[in-house]
Amino acid sequence: MPDIFVSDDLKKQKKHHPPTQQTLSQAPKTEESLDSEPVQEPKTKAERERLPGHTHNPLSAFCYYPESVNFETREKEEKVVLMMRKHPITNVRWIAISLLLVFGPSLMGFFSFLDVVPPNFRLIGILCWYLITTAFVLENFLTWFFNVYFVTDERIIDVDFYNLIYKEVSEAEIEKIQDVTYKMGGVARTIFDYGDVLVQTAAEVPNFEFLAVPSPDKVVKILQDLRIEEKQEALEGRIR
Repeated sequence: MPDIFVSDDLKKQKKHHPPTQQTLSQAPKTEESLDSEPVQEPKTKAERERLPGHTHNPLSAFCYYPESVNFETREKEEKVVLMMRKHPITNVRWIAISLLLVFGPSLMGFFSFLDVVPPNFRLIGILCWYLITTAFVLENFLTWFFNVYFVTDERIIDVDFYNLIYKEVSEAEIEKIQDVTYKMGGVARTIFDYGDVLVQTAAEVPNFEFLAVPSPDKVVKILQDLRIEEKQEALEGRIR
């Protein structure tokens, strides 16, 4: 959990309050800052580090105001507010299959009919087995890792990675978002707090789906705050 930030002015005020008031003033604001307050860009690196949901883990499925994150069509002044991918728990199935495949050749001794196969052929078969297993692991990991969703201060971006030579990128401006909803169902999604975020837009791509992302309620809140901020900028004539 990030450290709780208390300003110097607040520390001075605590000295003049009775203990009961000090306790109230020290109430933690961890996740509340993301749930109840509007999206505000951190001004310093220290502020960014204290944000709930901010992480340096490259395998994170939810990162609020990530650092060192870029994509091909990003504009110079564009700020990445949120980066998401499917919750890690969704990888359990293919990881379990991969483990079974890894230990598969060790079960060959239980099948007596394989004794008639020459040792050289068995070795070639085992090597082919592990090559297929490695390809299976890489395919599933890369598909999970590179299927990402970005929310910037200007637009939303959905990157669908199919293989190393083909991907599909869809995007829509924040001001064209018409409706944002999310759905969670099932025991696993409730326990691990992940679900689908559905975004309806007036752009060329009418529907965006952020599938199985962590904390879908927070994602919806961030998108709603960005919509309000975009409308405010339009009224004040501050749109780039």
